[in-house]
Amino acid sequence: MFKPDILIIDDEEIMRVTVSDTLMKKGWFVTVAEDGERGLELLKRKDFDVVLCDIRLPKKNGMELLKEAREKSSRAEFIMMTGYGTIQDAVEAMRLGAYDYITKPFHIDELIIRIKRIVEHKSLLMRYKLLEEDLNERYSYHNILGKSKKMQAIFEVIEKVSRIDSSVIILGESGTGKGLVANVIHRMGSRRDKAFVNVNCASLPGTLLESELFGHERGAFTGAVRKKYGRFELANGGTIFFDEIGDIPPLVQAKLLRVIQEHEFERVGGEQTIKVDVRIISATKEYLENLVANGKFREDLYFRLRVIPIHLPPLRERKEDIPILIEEFLKRFNKKLKKNLTVSDDAIRCLMNYDYPGNVRELENIIERTIALTNVDVIRPGDLLSALDTNIRLHCDTKPGTLTLKELLARTEREHLIKVLEETDWNKVEAAKSLGISRKNLWEKLKAYNLLK
Repeated sequence: MFKPDILIIDDEEIMRVTVSDTLMKKGWFVTVAEDGERGLELLKRKDFDVVLCDIRLPKKNGMELLKEAREKSSRAEFIMMTGYGTIQDAVEAMRLGAYDYITKPFHIDELIIRIKRIVEHKSLLMRYKLLEEDLNERYSYHNILGKSKKMQAIFEVIEKVSRIDSSVIILGESGTGKGLVANVIHRMGSRRDKAFVNVNCASLPGTLLESELFGHERGAFTGAVRKKYGRFELANGGTIFFDEIGDIPPLVQAKLLRVIQEHEFERVGGEQTIKVDVRIISATKEYLENLVANGKFREDLYFRLRVIPIHLPPLRERKEDIPILIEEFLKRFNKKLKKNLTVSDDAIRCLMNYDYPGNVRELENIIERTIALTNVDVIRPGDLLSALDTNIRLHCDTKPGTLTLKELLARTEREHLIKVLEETDWNKVEAAKSLGISRKNLWEKLKAYNLLK
């Protein structure tokens, strides 16, 4: 049990000396103040565990001091002392946040018992906090949350690959956290002090992507008014992360393969060969094997990138992680939006019944939108429904007969769509044929049910 730091505020010198001497003999730390202003000054300078405070004090009385200390979020527990004790004083002290109240004259052993209660209470809080931190550490890996077996296995892989420089490809649906995993691998590795450069291949057309990656010389093309350094040069010594690597056009694929094999390239429009030392991490939601089979992605580049694959599971395959993700997002968005909402068990069950085609990112958006759009203390299923697309209502626990016919048909249609898409490996052309509808009609339905990938 820890040794408490105690502040005694009393205008009677004999009281200060007697009590402080007794408490110090127990090995506790004691500081004294003779009036309210001095006591408040000491509280501003230092965090005390216990404050023994007389109610009637010169310059600032004990009730005023207690109120100001609470307003400044002092963590000290107050025991209020008075020789003129009344029920009204006791009630007022407790209302202002005092832990206990004692009437003078008192036996010193009685005071010690009350202080020990506070010490035991604080010890329990400290143990709870350490336990909570231990649990958070156990289920959190550098801001990636997950207690499921699948996520724990991924944490182990990340730990291993961060120690080496081999190329890593991260596979997973949109919103599973591929960029976060790439960043963690970089920060844990030997290149952590160098640059981490992110390249979103899907957002850049082929000609622009080539210039972005390798840079260009002045006059290399119309608009190239000055020399530009590419992402590879900026990432030299560090890591370059290719998000949606499957969208790289063939010409850039060939140049990328050369960089991986030879560690060199030329800027667009340039002749000077530039040497680089860069670790490559890539990510994709596509099945690259299919792109290779269809001639859209180089097989030799595929194998160069896929030295160590990491498969991130979709959220629907690790639903046991949903409660801790909800807790984390609640904490984050309550702080951001200056609220203090909690989630009911029914709402958690509702959220766990949903399949999350947008994965962790979708759950994060759900929590943020719900906190932003509701004015309640506890989020219940009805609050989720008012804040979200009504589509999520189909996945809440509902009593028989509470769904309308339209909602019931929508639920059945969505489940059938998912079944057919999984059977066709999410090939939308084949799925449309199997369903007997046009591709346009299928696209509209996928958009309506938030199933677009």
